[in-house]
Amino acid sequence: FCGETEEEHLETLSLLKAVGYDMAYMFAYSMREKTHAHRTYEDDVPEDVKQRRLTELIDTFRETTGHCYDSQIGTLQLVLVEGPNKRAPDTELIGKSDKGHRVTFQKVPLPCLDSNLLGANPDADFPTKRNPVVGDFVEVRILRSTRASLFGEAVAITSLSKFHSKECTTDSTMYSYVAL
Repeated sequence: FCGETEEEHLETLSLLKAVGYDMAYMFAYSMREKTHAHRTYEDDVPEDVKQRRLTELIDTFRETTGHCYDSQIGTLQLVLVEGPNKRAPDTELIGKSDKGHRVTFQKVPLPCLDSNLLGANPDADFPTKRNPVVGDFVEVRILRSTRASLFGEAVAITSLSKFHSKECTTDSTMYSYVAL
């Protein structure tokens, strides 16, 4: 930002490390007409300094995000299905966890843990299996991560209330059922 000193930049880097953000939008500052900053401040930070600082911010952010994603390996996450994975639309789905993280998982028939989610056949034997669709909540066990995504194994189609209740499917019985 205008007038930012090297010391202030280093404080920002320190803050990134201390807080451990898992998402950030970073860009080099540029004046925008009709803004308070444009009318009030002079853009006195040279472009090469802005670019160096931005690179340092991005590098620091990337160093810290891996820990956040890695810490979710082995956990069950509630994922809202957003659609097919563009790289494998026939076999993979992508969604967002309730923490806002991108999660990729296999598109396979799953047990439906809430009878209200059975759709046209609510009287079917329960639990019934079906493929998840856009808008479904899926319980996913996280198996691996990158610095920007999580990858997991879908366990069941569920609901917000079912996932957060004591009836959550964290026991081995559910996993043996899924394997059938």
